[in-house]
Amino acid sequence: MIYLLVIILLFIAELIYFRIADKYNIIDKPNERSSHTQITLRGGGIIYWVAALLYALFNSSENGWWFLLGITLMAGVSFWDDIKSLGQKTRLLFHLMAMTCAFYLANVFGVYPWWGIAIGYIVFIGIVNAYNFMDGINGITGLYTLAVLLPMMYVNNYIQTFTDNDFLVFPLLASVVFLFFNFRKRAKCFAGDVGSVSIAFWVVTLLLLLIIKTQNLVWIGFLLVYGVDSVCTILHRIYLKQNIMEAHRLHFYQILANERGMQHRLVSIIYFTVQLVCSSLIVTLYPIMGWWIFVILTATLVAAYGLKFRLMKISVIKNDFKTNNI
Repeated sequence: MIYLLVIILLFIAELIYFRIADKYNIIDKPNERSSHTQITLRGGGIIYWVAALLYALFNSSENGWWFLLGITLMAGVSFWDDIKSLGQKTRLLFHLMAMTCAFYLANVFGVYPWWGIAIGYIVFIGIVNAYNFMDGINGITGLYTLAVLLPMMYVNNYIQTFTDNDFLVFPLLASVVFLFFNFRKRAKCFAGDVGSVSIAFWVVTLLLLLIIKTQNLVWIGFLLVYGVDSVCTILHRIYLKQNIMEAHRLHFYQILANERGMQHRLVSIIYFTVQLVCSSLIVTLYPIMGWWIFVILTATLVAAYGLKFRLMKISVIKNDFKTNNI
């Protein structure tokens, strides 16, 4: 019953936000680097912050309030950035404070060495930003989040309990509600930075809790598809001598959706499916193969990413052919 109430409240919150966004013109205008072509409401992903608020209210605890503080810092600076662009230093400061909240509730301080904590800040803030950069087509953030949360729920219920189940269910419900408005040919809203960064913070907090509880880093594989795409794209852009902090259209999903013209929802489903398969194989085969399953999956995804360059060449040839025949 409580989950039905949460869904209803999330729907109401999203509809209220639509009225606010429409009134104050919080919109996403397409540009040359966009994967969409129509003006769309921005910031619909604020529903993830609402879900965090509901979680804290329904599951009142010190950790719940620390998490709410962290995600509020993330959502606040990101929503501000959605409306008025902020400098990188300001965003980084808020991200550091938010991750400090996550580290505190995970009981990191005083247990791990300073250099390990420093690496943790770099890795987890990097994941948050990569998650944000991957949010570029209809459905990808919501579906990929489901592909991350569902295996985590399986682990939590059947392998190793690392958090209370509601902490997994609430973001899952928020994703379902968000997808109702976003997973369409013409989306009603986009997540915006406030949405992609907020759910990324929730995901990395869960990942942190799981890694600490099991003392095993293999669970980072629950983000393997995004990880390979992000790292390989960064390396590609460094090779091209581009500023990796600027907007671009070189992620594999962007090549599929833009240069190859695949439907956004199909590309999102592909990413969802591949990540779900990878996570399932890690859960099933890690006890048998150890880290080899992680290595094999990573190598396979890197090889698949290599197809991007062939697709880019084909697109260039087709464009040149069209230009020469005009």
